[in-house]
Amino acid sequence: MPILDVELITSEPLDSGLAAKLAEVAAQVWGGPAGSTWVRLRALPREQYAENGTSVPAGWNAVFVTILKAQQPTGKALQAEVRALTAGIARVCGRPVENVHLLYEPGAQGRIAFGGVLKT
Repeated sequence: MPILDVELITSEPLDSGLAAKLAEVAAQVWGGPAGSTWVRLRALPREQYAENGTSVPAGWNAVFVTILKAQQPTGKALQAEVRALTAGIARVCGRPVENVHLLYEPGAQGRIAFGGVLKT
C-alpha cells in the first residue's frame, strides 16, 4: 500500500479535491486497485519556507513528496516511475516539473503495520 505525503508551499487554500487527484495519478503510475494508494496532503505557508542566500526563494512553488512503498523499483524502472510521478503531480498541482521533489523512503515491507498487523 503506497503512501504519499505531499507538502505544497502556498499562500492559497488547497483545492478540496487535490488529494484525490494525487491518489489517482499515483495509482495510475503504479497500476494499483481502488483503495490501494494513500495520500496525505498539507499546505506549507510561504513564510514557513526559506532557502539560504535569498529573501525570495525560487522554491516558493515547490511540492515535496515523500513516498513509502513496500519495495522500490531500481534502475530504469525507478527512473520511469520518477518521471511519470513527477509529471502527474506537477500537472494536478499546477506547478512546473522542476518544482516537484520526490523522496523515496526505504522499503517498508517488514517494518510497517496497518491496524496492528505487520506487513511482511
